[in-house]
Amino acid sequence: MDEFRFPVHLRWADMDPNFHLRHDVYYTLGAQARVGWLFAIDLTPAKMQQAHFGPILFREECIFRREIRHTDTIVIELRLSRCRPDGSRWSMRHHFLRDDGTLCAELNVDGAWIDTQARKLTTPPAHLMEGFLRLPRTEDFEELEAKG
Repeated sequence: MDEFRFPVHLRWADMDPNFHLRHDVYYTLGAQARVGWLFAIDLTPAKMQQAHFGPILFREECIFRREIRHTDTIVIELRLSRCRPDGSRWSMRHHFLRDDGTLCAELNVDGAWIDTQARKLTTPPAHLMEGFLRLPRTEDFEELEAKG
């Protein structure tokens, strides 16, 4: 898959009293980018519901590098940074970029998939993971050890 870039539309309500993006909005926008990507690979909520699985996060961390202001044009670039071969456990890196390429923030998440009926971690069906595993990788991508 070609790189995934998610355009961001900033709202006045996203700003803090210092007139830059509130810290919690980065996490919300990261989640929106991930959902946008799932739709782009046709891994819709309906398909996940039918197969009884969904994504969960274990860790979410944002590193703030440059402020984002209301007038900035921002895009989020999404890449896999770590993953098991079957896609059952994964990490993603989101880069918040200005239109001039300036890196404003890096959001890192670690996640997995949960069986929504058994409420236990699971490996989704292979045919649904094909698109997931085609997400571009970071330069320092690490393949995680297969479950054994």
